[in-house]
Amino acid sequence: MILARAPVRVSFGGGGTDLPDYYEQYGGFVVSTAINYYAYTILTPTKSDDEVRIISADYRAYTQRPICEDLIWNSDLQLPKAITYYFNVQGGMTIFMATQVPPGTGLGSSGSVAVSLVKALAFWCGLDLEPAEVAELACYIEIEKMGMPVGKQDQYAAAFGGLNAITFNRNGVTVEPLKVSEETRTTLEKRLMLFFTGTSRQSSTILKRQRQASHNRDAATLRRLDAIKTLGQEMKAALERGDLEAFGMLMHHSWLQKRNVVEGISNDFLDQCYQTACSAGAVGGKITGAGGGGFMLLYCPETCQAAVTTALEALGLQRRPFGLEREGVQVLQAFPWQTGQLGRVPMPAESITPLDFVKVA
Repeated sequence: MILARAPVRVSFGGGGTDLPDYYEQYGGFVVSTAINYYAYTILTPTKSDDEVRIISADYRAYTQRPICEDLIWNSDLQLPKAITYYFNVQGGMTIFMATQVPPGTGLGSSGSVAVSLVKALAFWCGLDLEPAEVAELACYIEIEKMGMPVGKQDQYAAAFGGLNAITFNRNGVTVEPLKVSEETRTTLEKRLMLFFTGTSRQSSTILKRQRQASHNRDAATLRRLDAIKTLGQEMKAALERGDLEAFGMLMHHSWLQKRNVVEGISNDFLDQCYQTACSAGAVGGKITGAGGGGFMLLYCPETCQAAVTTALEALGLQRRPFGLEREGVQVLQAFPWQTGQLGRVPMPAESITPLDFVKVA
C-alpha cells in the first residue's frame, strides 16, 4: 500500500498570470500558501493483474478498465485516468482518492489531486520525484496531454508547500519561499479567514474566457492582469517587511482588478458578501481560484472577526478554520506487498524532458 497526500492552496495575489497565454508573453507572478486541507491518494494491489480500479470519494464515482483499454475522457475521473495511463501501470491496482474540500471551490483541489497521484504512482514505479518534478509532470498531463485551460500555480503550490512567490515564464517556473518572520507568519495565520459560499463552479468556463482574452491580447484584460501581477509583487514585499495592514489593502485592490478581468468571476451575491465583510471590519479579500463561487478568503483583524463571521453567516456562508501548511506533497506510508516490488515496475510509458527521473535504490 502507498499513501500520499498533497495540500491545497489559497492564492493571495497574481492569480490568472500563471496561464500560459499570459505568462509566455509577459511573465507571471503569484503569491500563495499551502493550507492544512489535503488531497489523499491510496494505492493498493489487487488480485487481478489486468485491470485498474479508480475510486473517487469526492465525485462518488467508480471506474474500472483493463490496462490495455484506451482512455475515455468524458467523465469526472478523466484526470486520474490520464495520470494512470501515463505511468503505464503493470499489474492490478486500486486507486482511492479523497480530498478534504469540495471540488470546484477555488482551492486548487484538482491540482492537488494530480500532484498526490503523480507522487504515489511514481513511488509505485520505484521513483522518488522531487517537488519540481512532480509539479511539472502534473502540469504536463493536465495542460499538454489533456488540454485543460488551467495554469501552473496549483500544482507547484501543492508540490512545494509553504508560503511562496512563484514566477512563471516561457523558460520555466521558479519557486521562492517568502522571507517572513515567525511573528509575521503567526499573525497572518490568525488574521486570515476562509468562508464557504455554498456554491461550486466549473472554473474551466472562466479560465477559457481569460485564456482567449489573453491570446487575443485584449487591451483591458492585459491591463488588469498586469496590475494584478504588480499588486502580487507588492504583496510579497509587504509580507517580507511585516506590514500586514498594507498586505490586506493590496488584497482588496487586487480583488477589484480581478473581479473585472472576464465575465463570471464575481456576481451580485458574491459582491454583497464581500461588501458585507468589509463593512464589518475585513480589510481585504477575494474569491479564491478562478472565481464564480467556492471560498471567500479575507484578511481581518482579530477584533473584527466575530462581527464578520456573524454578518456572513447571516448570508448563508460557513466559516472554515484552517492553518498554513509548511510541507508539500509527501508519501506518508509505503508498504511493499512483495519483496523487491518497488523498482521492478517499468518506467512511465512516455518520456518528457526536461524531467530527469532517478531510480530509487
